[in-house]
Amino acid sequence: MVKRSFSIFYVLLFFINVLDAQDTYEKNESADVLSYIFGLTLNDANNTIEGEAIVTIDFNNQSDAATLDLIKKSDQYGMNITAVFEDDVAIDYVYEDNKLHLPSSADANVRTFKIKYRGIPERGLVIDTTKFGQRSFFGDNWPNLARHWLPCVDHPYDKATVEFRITAPDHYDVVATGKKVEESNIGNGLKLTTYKEPAPVPMKVVTIGVTKFASKLLDQIGDIEVSAWVYPENRLDGFSDYAVAVDVMNYFIDNIGPYSYAKLANMQAKTQWGGLENAGTISYFENSVTGNKTVEGLIAHEIAHQWFGNSATENSWNHVWLSEGFATYFAILYLEHVYGIEKRKEELLLDRNQVIEYYKKNPSPIVDNSIKDPMKVLSTNTYQKGSWVLNMLRHKLGDDTFWKGIRLYYKTYRDSNAMTKDFREVMEHASGVDLNHFFDQWIFTKGHPQLKWNWEYENGSIIVHIDQAQGHHIFNFPLELGIVMNGVQKLESVLLNKTSQTFELSAHVKPDHIVLDPDSWLLFEEQKL
Repeated sequence: MVKRSFSIFYVLLFFINVLDAQDTYEKNESADVLSYIFGLTLNDANNTIEGEAIVTIDFNNQSDAATLDLIKKSDQYGMNITAVFEDDVAIDYVYEDNKLHLPSSADANVRTFKIKYRGIPERGLVIDTTKFGQRSFFGDNWPNLARHWLPCVDHPYDKATVEFRITAPDHYDVVATGKKVEESNIGNGLKLTTYKEPAPVPMKVVTIGVTKFASKLLDQIGDIEVSAWVYPENRLDGFSDYAVAVDVMNYFIDNIGPYSYAKLANMQAKTQWGGLENAGTISYFENSVTGNKTVEGLIAHEIAHQWFGNSATENSWNHVWLSEGFATYFAILYLEHVYGIEKRKEELLLDRNQVIEYYKKNPSPIVDNSIKDPMKVLSTNTYQKGSWVLNMLRHKLGDDTFWKGIRLYYKTYRDSNAMTKDFREVMEHASGVDLNHFFDQWIFTKGHPQLKWNWEYENGSIIVHIDQAQGHHIFNFPLELGIVMNGVQKLESVLLNKTSQTFELSAHVKPDHIVLDPDSWLLFEEQKL
């Protein structure tokens, strides 16, 4: 996902040498949701939704109850549960503190419940009008807002297949997570539209879009339909702007691995974000449609999420860089593929400046265990700095090994969950390199190298003096020097691992100038002594 300004953004702590996060969501590993079927009835008279959720749960440990999140009605907003059934028999349940507790049973492990409810969602399902004044309904769940309109385990650790059965006035077009399996006029001016997603999905990225749409099949990649869903008033511009999704999809399939979901719809929407990576049904902010094809990077970012964040999903909110850092860097990789190396360097230098400025006010590591609220895990650290870590890892391992590791990571954790430790171990397996120090230094330690340096030429030698001025921690890393003589650049590499170091390099003549990290592989800031 990308924040509204969509350069790709925005949170505190000291060095933490732990790999597991302080995720405060109470997980129940003994009750696994296997599938959701959400039947929703929408209307034009008011914002009340009628819901019927059919939830199938595997009780691995029959002594534990299952708990679903659902915001309870308070004043105007929230949901009232009217009944809960199992096998069409009403059962007792407990609904308090925005939690629905479903009892376990000694009779069966896999059980299916039907939950009937109604109310007005305050968040999660955005009921509003489009910028053209058309009434609209858009799911906008990230990070944990699904509970405002869907009874579910509202945390990415428990993924399940999803089916939406939307009943709405027949003048609406409907798109949702999954592939369309039914569209039927059912009388009384109503239409039933059903979408079904067979791959397990975290609730943060399931969605519906209900309004008047213009839609177009952009292409079909294998058996995956790639489409655009835009407001009718933006029809031609929207189809043109979103068409690049086909090229992006092909690039990621070719380089990472198979796409997991039933389709890829690119949807103009009311969203709090610049883009939201809903699985197979991406939301882009309303003004993303310009006709000028200015959102290629945004589209690449959100499509990259289909692999990282949606399919291979962080198991803890504090490890969200596995989603956002990956999407940020893989968008850059796509742009590098299309426009060349200089485009990669341009994007990374912009991001480096943002990381430096962010750190001045927020000295914290990428995995920050002091954060308890998932709405606060998004930061320049988890986006741009996470992206930079992948850039440095790529350079450390080399392109072939980096891509080998990425493909193995996705293959291993496709449709599953991972932590930073899991990613590190996969990359170690692919490369044969011990990466523990690399990850501790760049992911779990705050800050970055702050280099103060100068150079001089004496008696056939270039003498380069470099200090690490960040104070709190000495980084250990190779630094490339670009030595330019008569307009030709030669690369030399030095190892920095002390507070102050001096390097002597042989040269027959005095260089024109020297550049630190000329190819933009290292996250650092510099100042001349």
